[in-house]
Amino acid sequence: MQQAKAPEFDPRRPLGSALAVLRAVLLSPRRFYVGLPVEGPLREPALFALLVGAFSALLGAAVALGSGLLAGNLGAAEAGMTLLQALLAALLSPVFVGVVAAVYLLAIRTFVGRVADFRGVYRVAAYAFGAMSLAWIPALGALAVTYSLLVLMGFGVRYVYRTSSLTALVTALSCFVPLGVALIWLRILAAGMVAP
Repeated sequence: MQQAKAPEFDPRRPLGSALAVLRAVLLSPRRFYVGLPVEGPLREPALFALLVGAFSALLGAAVALGSGLLAGNLGAAEAGMTLLQALLAALLSPVFVGVVAAVYLLAIRTFVGRVADFRGVYRVAAYAFGAMSLAWIPALGALAVTYSLLVLMGFGVRYVYRTSSLTALVTALSCFVPLGVALIWLRILAAGMVAP
């Protein structure tokens, strides 16, 4: 029995295809990753990561500016820095996905074997980055990061590279910890730039 091909981002239909990818990867990650070909192009997944990054950064900035305004402590410097951070987060989202892919590639080659290349892992990571579309919601930010970097990437390793659940879990955990620490460090650094 042949598996159905996973939906992929199509720049000619950005909204419709992005929603199809998000629905598939967030709600049926096993089915999505079983049907994802790793030997596809990088352009579409990178554009998907850019779109998700821009969406999340824009809404995150709106929430930050709105809460600052409601609290009465929003100055021009804070607003400018918030907008700059949002712009950088959006523009650098494909690069962040590349860093995640590089870390996962190292772990896959260590725990699974030489079954992966950067292109394939980037495709897996770019679509896992779809969970970051929820990161702008204050109470869901950390959960979105965890779902993306640990859960969805674990599914990707398990089903794209046809390994055991335990090997996929070890691979995902070995990547999640250093990536999570790096993200916390970057968040502290960014908060220090805004602090008075």
